[in-house]
Amino acid sequence: MASGNNNGAPFGLDKHEPDHVGHDGGHHSHAQAYEAEQELTGLHGIIAEYHDPDDLLHAARLANEAGYTKMDAYTPMPIHGLAEELHHEDDRVPWSAFFGGLLGCLGGWMGQYYVAVVDYAWNVGGKPLLSWPQMIPVAYEMTILNAGFAAAGSMLFLNGLPRPYHPVFGAKNFERATVDRFFLCIEAHDPQFETTDVARFLRSTGADNVSEVAK
Repeated sequence: MASGNNNGAPFGLDKHEPDHVGHDGGHHSHAQAYEAEQELTGLHGIIAEYHDPDDLLHAARLANEAGYTKMDAYTPMPIHGLAEELHHEDDRVPWSAFFGGLLGCLGGWMGQYYVAVVDYAWNVGGKPLLSWPQMIPVAYEMTILNAGFAAAGSMLFLNGLPRPYHPVFGAKNFERATVDRFFLCIEAHDPQFETTDVARFLRSTGADNVSEVAK
């Protein structure tokens, strides 16, 4: 976590905030200004702490309405509607599971076809070599198996797991994120991110604490 500020910086931040914020250049100038600031401060973002899940959901909704898109929340339990406010709609895992299952089904059918028709063709009572009904159970099981592996593997990969360390682990009181506290972090790579403005905004949502998160 960043060291304390001896200059009496507002908003309860742990690092020095800029004394002047220019607004005449629009979002593009804000992004350029922060890129330079980020190189010096090494910020991951600004995090706010709440004691009530409804307060967190309300803050996330306000942040969404304010145009922030790069943010994440940390809670000890699922909160209905929070993922939608954080723009966490991502269909890559379901599609990975679908194609994994499809490949598993095709693999199951092709494997049985090769054994029964090509590699070890055996006439049993005049029955056809390609008897597809008997292939359904194996093809079905291969579909389920591969879909499960694809879903789990893509979930781990897309979430960057395993991840022994994350910058928010050093945030103030973050050890209570699995107990009784709720956190909202607006990340530094958000196009609208500017340290002072983000801190002021999070304070206005009724946060108990607002602090910087170092990388």
